[in-house]
Formats: sequence, structure tokens, C-alpha cells
Amino acid sequence: MSRRSRPRPSLAALALALAAPLLSVPLAAPDAAALTPPVALTADDLTTWQTNGVVYALAQSGGEVFAGGTFSAIRPSGAAAGADTEQSAVNFAAFDAATGTPTGCSLSFTVGDGTATVRALAVSPDGRTLYAGGYFGAVNGVGVNSLAAIDIDTCTPRADFHPTVSATVRALAVTDSTVYLGGDFSTVNGQTRERFAAIDTAGALTGWTANADEPGRAVEVTADGQHVVVGGDFFTVNGSDSHALAVTDATTGAVTKTYPRGFFPDTSVVKDITADATGVYTASEGTGGGVFDGRTAFEPDTFAQRWRDTCLGATQALQLYQGLIYSASHAHDCSSMNEFPDGQRHHLLAEGTSDPTFVGWAPDTNDGIGEGIGPRVFTLAPSGGTDYLWVGGEFTTVNGTAQQSLTRVSSGPDTGAPTVPQVKVESVEAGKVAVHWRSSYDTDDSALTYRVYKDGATTPVYTLSSTSLPWSRPQLTWTDTSVAAGETHSYRISASDGTNTTSKSTAQSVTVASAPDGYASAVRGDGASLYWRFNETSNPYAADSSAGDDSGVHWNAPTQAVADGAAKSGSSVRYTGSSSQWTYSDKVHSTPSAYSLELWFKTTSTTGGKLIGFANKVQLPSTVYDKHIYMTNNGRLVFGVYPGAVRTITTTQSFNDGAWHHVVATEGGNGIRLYVDGTLRTSNAFVTGSRQYSGYWRVGGDNLDSWTNAPSSRFYTGLIDEVAVYDNVLTAGQVAQHYALGTAP
Repeated sequence: MSRRSRPRPSLAALALALAAPLLSVPLAAPDAAALTPPVALTADDLTTWQTNGVVYALAQSGGEVFAGGTFSAIRPSGAAAGADTEQSAVNFAAFDAATGTPTGCSLSFTVGDGTATVRALAVSPDGRTLYAGGYFGAVNGVGVNSLAAIDIDTCTPRADFHPTVSATVRALAVTDSTVYLGGDFSTVNGQTRERFAAIDTAGALTGWTANADEPGRAVEVTADGQHVVVGGDFFTVNGSDSHALAVTDATTGAVTKTYPRGFFPDTSVVKDITADATGVYTASEGTGGGVFDGRTAFEPDTFAQRWRDTCLGATQALQLYQGLIYSASHAHDCSSMNEFPDGQRHHLLAEGTSDPTFVGWAPDTNDGIGEGIGPRVFTLAPSGGTDYLWVGGEFTTVNGTAQQSLTRVSSGPDTGAPTVPQVKVESVEAGKVAVHWRSSYDTDDSALTYRVYKDGATTPVYTLSSTSLPWSRPQLTWTDTSVAAGETHSYRISASDGTNTTSKSTAQSVTVASAPDGYASAVRGDGASLYWRFNETSNPYAADSSAGDDSGVHWNAPTQAVADGAAKSGSSVRYTGSSSQWTYSDKVHSTPSAYSLELWFKTTSTTGGKLIGFANKVQLPSTVYDKHIYMTNNGRLVFGVYPGAVRTITTTQSFNDGAWHHVVATEGGNGIRLYVDGTLRTSNAFVTGSRQYSGYWRVGGDNLDSWTNAPSSRFYTGLIDEVAVYDNVLTAGQVAQHYALGTAP
């Protein structure tokens, strides 16, 4: 629901927003600044009382936060539902904005028939009256009709305010003189008002008329007070063709700007609207294919679209704060915006008002109960010089900890440290140690400072500043040349946001090579842009030993450090054939025009599976996929691409004999080729293209629907080691050399 009254940002938060940007220098870099600008709210969830049901509405006044929804009790943070500390609260509760504890204001919203619910709350600009909408027939026993006015000082319903609304009220916006409402109703005070209406502060119907054919879900007054923007499910407003959104005159309701069908898909609706002098911003939710689920920004004067965020994952609420638009949703696919691909849900995000690029703020909830939406509503409440962003919804966890339906963050202080770096050290060149690590993430700091410690010293030998996000964690590498062959050294790394520093990572030791690793040198020398040696012992991180720093992520824990490795590596990774287990590349790639795929495998499986491939998803089965090597049930190997139709080549031999085998597939100007154990087994010189899309490299399994001789399992069972991808075509001589080096005594 929209909120009309918004406080000014605190000076403390403003100071944080103006903090100096992080400098990126290789040595002696300064600390990152806590809360990476323009973020001005931490992601650290504060101790807050919770409800036993869904919170649909929030509002605030004078350091007090009001919550409405469908619930019967509240309880302290950390307490389980039904605990002795639970207190009765019938669809409404009030809390101290700064402490998260209940205030003395207790109201009971009830109805004689059906389930009572509070769906909208809004405070008058003078901060003295709380307006509540929903489906209810009484407040503390005082009869009302789905809309009530509460005197905030006394926490009592106003007896002089008793408009009659025929059905549920879902949205409210309030000015000095007028209360605008949207919902399911068809009459107000006995007169026709379809889905939207306006009353004065005494409860009398005004002349503002904006009749819509389907429910209203959002209403907001523009910053200049001249217009009211309405949102919902509708297709017409006052007879005008305008789907899900329309701009009306604030006095008459006359439609001044329409958004005809096609601007938003028919299956998408507008769930929230917020506005300030910079513009009008909307949140959309859709169902089915081809929907729009994201955010849209409109110019404040013409109401023309400025930008559209096309993430999938229904957006429920928006909050403007210091140049950012904070959103509550369950965004799961933002690949259309060059952000994260379809997979893990992100429920709380922030982006600029002039540019819908996500910034480094991403606290999280789960989907929770009810519809599985997660967070549904915001309110920003200043108290004691600190600004508190309250979040309500149907979630049951916050940042991985049990917490139901209410949480809050603030403008500071920032108390959350980044994640501890995941580290891998190796020595494949004489007299050098490569220290690789997957960058950490911090849910309110994207700019982090890393310190590398050597041999237990307390002073770092290297300092690096770099940027990361929870869904974008590039690999970082430092090469230590202050070592000598035969020496053994250990390394640890910490990450800092400028205020909070992680513990040092677990020490990783390595003996400095006296001569180059022959196999690794050949792979690197022949141009590998991704090279996973699979010799990590723990964590989901697969280090990239190429110059590409294209690390991998083990999804759902394939077994690492199996003491059976190819090419004298010493260890490998075992995949169990699970339909939810594989390894994917952290980086997104454009379709390569010429490339080579290389790995070693060992299996006795008779269910086949994909060894490696290119695909459009990382944490889900892909919907676009090719450029892959897979095994049939009888152990034969297939290499396939899709240049408009399936094109494959298949070996005549089987390789599921329990021995290590080396496989290389190439595509370029000479067609597609498949080598096994250093020998060309099959080729097609006429296939020189593949499907064009941005994607990720996947190892261990993925979709194989509609492919030639598809095995009974998409997912491979067995060992894999020494995975490499090249942006060039390996020659037959190079392939033979790699096999010889990998099998030499």
C-alpha cells in the first residue's frame, strides 16, 4: 500500500551517503567505507517483535510504527509461536520504531462474518490520525465499515468518522483534506464508487471519481498534490482504456494520463505506487508467461516512462530513501537486466531512481506462509536521529534466522561483517605461489578491502580493494614471488567493509614448485580461459587456475577432495547423479564462436549424464542449452550443438569402464570434433555454428531434453577432474600432448 507522509532523512544517514568512495589500489589500499554509497541503510536486521500471521500494512508517526494484517498475536524476537510471551493482537499492533517492542496502543479489528484483515494504513500529514482500511466491521467494538480513523494520541477509533465502504479497502493515500482509497468496493456511503473513491477527513464522500472495472490495489498523490495515480487489476478507468495504471486529476478524478493495454501485459497488475519530486514509481506482479513483475519509473511532470526493471518475481512494495528505490519482491530472474539469472530468490533489493542498476543492499527473507510472497510492505520511521526501515510480510526467516512477518533495518551503525573469503593456493610455476580467492559479499557493502597474511604474520603482505555483490563474486588472485623453490608457505585472507572485519580464512599451505607443472603449463599455455583443477578440500568454491579468474560454484555439494585424481592432480570431484548437484561458472559469457572443452572423467555408470555444457541457468535446470558433451547409457560420448537444429557426433566406443579418460570437444572453422584419450574419434566438418545466447558453463549435469540418444539421467555419476574451456580451437597435436602429459609417469 502506498504511504503519503514521509520523513526527512536523518543527518546521520546523509553523512553515510556522502562517505568517500573506495579507492582500488593493489598495495596499502585504504579501508572500504561502511555502507557503500549510495546505500544509506544497513542490511543488519534489528531485534523486533513478530506476529503469528501476515502483515499487509505498515505506517508510522512520531517514532511509533503501526502494523496491520491477518494475525491474532505478537511475540518477542526469538520466541516461537504459542510461547508464553505471546500477547493477543487482533489484526493490529503498534511498536516503538527504535526498539521494536510493543507500545501501549492496542486495537482489535474484527468482523462478524468471514476473516477480518487490515490491508492498508496511512497517517495524516499532521501525524495525529491513523487511517485503516481492509475488511472489518468493528474496531475495539466500535462499528465501522472497512475504513476507520484512529486518534493516535489516545489510540481510540474516532466516533465521528464512519463512512460506509461496501467491500475490502486495499490502498490508502492521505492529504490534509482528503483520504483516497482503492479496493474491491462498488459503493461508498451508498453512492457508486467503483474500486476507487475519496472522502474528506470527516468521512463525507467528495466529487473525485475514478471508477475502474477491476480491483484497485494502489493509490498515491503526486509530490505537487495535483494528481492521484491509481494502480490495480483494471482495464478501464472512467471509461478510458488504461490497464493497471492511470493518472487522474486530484480534484475531479478525470483521467489525465492513460496506459493502454499492452503497456503492461494483461496478466500483470500494479501492487504499489510511491512518488516524490523525482518521479512516480510502481511495483508490478504478474502471473503466467510473458508477465511483467518488476519496477517502473515515470517522469514527475509528463508521467512518461523513464525506465523499466524487467526482473521476474512479483514486486509488492517500494520505499524511496536518499536517491534509491528499495523494493520488496521475490526477484528470481534478472538476466534480462544483466543481473542474476533465474534461480535463488532475492526478496529485498535497491536500485537508483535514474538508473535501475542494483546496488549493494540485499538483506533477505524467505517466501514464508500464505501465498509464499515474502515481504509485502515498507514504512520508514525516524526516531532519535536514526531512520528505521520496517518491513512486513509473510516471511518466517530474516537473514537466515527465524523471524516472522516483521523486521527492520536502520541508517546505522553497520554491524555486519562480510563473509570470510574462500581461498585456494597453488604453485604451478617455479618459484611462484598463486593465491586465489572467491570475493566475499556483504549485504550492505559492495566495496570491500582484502588483506593477505603469510606464514602466520600479523601484518598483511598484500592489500586489495574490490567490488562484489551477493550474486556477483569475481575471483581475485595475487601471485607471491617472494618465495623459493622447495619452501612451504601458508596464507590467510580477511575481508573488511571499513568498520567490520572478518576472521582470517583457514590457513592454506603449499610447497613452492621447483619446476613448472607440465600438464597445467600446457593447459594454461594453450590459452585456457577457465581451468578448474578441482583440488579444493571444502567450500563450494572451485578456483580458476587460468588467467581468466572464472571461478566455479559447486551446487548442492558434490564430493570434493576425492583421493583419486587425473593428470597427477591428486584429487577430483565426485558427482552422485543427483538431479540437484553440479558445478557452474560464476561469470556469464557470450556465445563463443570458436572454443574447446576439455576434462577428465572416470565412471562405471550405465545411466549416462552430461559432463560439461553451456546453458542459461546456474541453480535450476536450464531452458536453453547446447555446446555440451554427454554420455549415453552404454558409455558412448556425444558432443552436440544447436545451430537451429540438433547436431551431434557420437563415439563408437564406450568409456564407462572405470578408468580415467581424457575428452576434448572443439568447434570452429573446421567444424565440430570429439577427441578421447588423445585421439580424434568423430567429427563433422559442416557444423560450424551453435545457439546464440548468454550463458554459463555447467559441469556434472543439466537438461538434455530432445537431444540425440539422451541418457536415462541428465546428471552424471562418477569422477571429474581438470576442467578447462578455451576461446580457441585446440589442434590435434595440442590434444595429443595434453593426454600424453596427463598420463606420463
